[in-house]
Amino acid sequence: MVSYLVFEMHESIPTAATLVNDWVGAAYVLTLLGAFLSDAYLGRFLTVILFSCIYAVGMVMLTLSASLSGLRPPACAGLGPGCDPPTSAQSGFLYAALGLIALGTGGIKPCVSSFGADQFDENDKSEMTRKYSFFNWFFFAINMGALMGITVMVYVQVTKGWVFGFAVPTALVVLSVVTLALGAPLYRFQKPTGSAFSRFLQVLVASVRNHLRGIVIKEDTILYEVETPVSAIPGVQKLPHTRQYRFLDKAAVSRSGEEQRRSSNKWNLCTVTQVEELKSLVRVLPIWASTIALSLSFSQLSTFFIVQGRTMDRSLPNSSLIIPPGSVPIFSSANAIILVPLYEGVVVPFLRKRTGHKRGITSLQRMGVGLFLSIFALLSAAVIEKKRVQNAIEEGIVDSRLKTSTMSVFWLLPQFFLLGSAEVFTYVGQLEFFYDEATDGTRSLSSALFLSEFGIGSWLSTALVTIIQRCTGGEKSGWFRNNLNASRLDLFYWVLAGINVVNFVVYVVVALRYKGTNVDSSRSVVDESIMFPKESKVKDEDEKEMKAVI
Repeated sequence: MVSYLVFEMHESIPTAATLVNDWVGAAYVLTLLGAFLSDAYLGRFLTVILFSCIYAVGMVMLTLSASLSGLRPPACAGLGPGCDPPTSAQSGFLYAALGLIALGTGGIKPCVSSFGADQFDENDKSEMTRKYSFFNWFFFAINMGALMGITVMVYVQVTKGWVFGFAVPTALVVLSVVTLALGAPLYRFQKPTGSAFSRFLQVLVASVRNHLRGIVIKEDTILYEVETPVSAIPGVQKLPHTRQYRFLDKAAVSRSGEEQRRSSNKWNLCTVTQVEELKSLVRVLPIWASTIALSLSFSQLSTFFIVQGRTMDRSLPNSSLIIPPGSVPIFSSANAIILVPLYEGVVVPFLRKRTGHKRGITSLQRMGVGLFLSIFALLSAAVIEKKRVQNAIEEGIVDSRLKTSTMSVFWLLPQFFLLGSAEVFTYVGQLEFFYDEATDGTRSLSSALFLSEFGIGSWLSTALVTIIQRCTGGEKSGWFRNNLNASRLDLFYWVLAGINVVNFVVYVVVALRYKGTNVDSSRSVVDESIMFPKESKVKDEDEKEMKAVI
């Protein structure tokens, strides 16, 4: 997309990179909307189908943008002031297409992985064994698709033009929606559980209300839970009580007996399961926050890494074949395709024998490995970019934006390999972690929370580029210029490496302090029938605490 914006829409390189980062950021942040609709109303399957159709419409519009001359600026040889910029209508049509694609992505991504995991029966040991490997192979499938996109589809785009480059994947998207729909009779479905956000807000309101009334959580405080075998939330199993975030437990403390028994107002009294559902989300927020910085580095894979490759010699050794700029990320995708089967077939069994863990190492440990590798990926990128610019100076092509140097694009292999390896460890680790820690009613939301990191990371990348550009002199004399050979991209990579170092240290501290859903739970969680005979004791304590406050 960066190449299309630069060469077809005549945007500058920094502007194109910023637009792509904003677009990707919007797509991933919109996963929160898709997850909300899935968990609350539509279910995962219907959400994927609906938003896939929206995605397909966006792809049709993108194809029209490339095929109709009135929807893009006149063709222009080279780059620079001589090229006509797009009109407001042309930009608006393209942005509308990208907006629909982003919206479609937001509905698909948080649901498709969870929907796949839902197909495994947790009560069947053989299926659970396969489920432990599911996220690895899911990530493998994603990269297979990416590999096809940056090889076959880029080849189609280079040889046949942008129209075919967009039309073929559009047709494939439509075909994938039809294929998914045809498999409906074979799937296992999880029913929507209602709005998790409403339940979260009810817990917060009830907690604050009881806190203002002077409720204090003690070791012998009895908390409210329904007496039915399942929880009061449709489709959600009862959750055991945990000791963390005791303030939220105040939402499950009854204030008066018979009056509260007759009341169905969840803004006054919540069950333990409802409280624990919110706790499960709050519990993962520090892990979520401490891995966002890595997404900032990942955003370079689709922007500056590709622009770097465009300025280098992309011919294959002893061959006349030339790697198209859009296919440069093949180094990252191919790495994932090789590493995932190797990790699943060799590393996991080896580690499982020594650690006894079902996945070899924990999800948190796996994420830590990825964060550690990302440091060296950006260090490598900084060193190689410095060498690339020095090579351009020696060849006298610094002032040229179109000429390529004799330095081989394979010099970029280390940064793609290391960042691709970091993604294998971190991405799959996050998929496992956020799915495992989620409750039945928040699986899609938890996946969306993880995916929103990529959106926030893209926006942070945009903000960082904008700040640095303004502080260093803008496009004319700053770190980011329309001529990459005259830019200081190496310094930007050093900044990212430093951010990754700090982020890794913070993550280690947070991960070591993390307590998952298996924390000790010794306080009483009783059913309705057990709780209300003891209501007089709770009432007396409430009255004493209220008098003390008064």
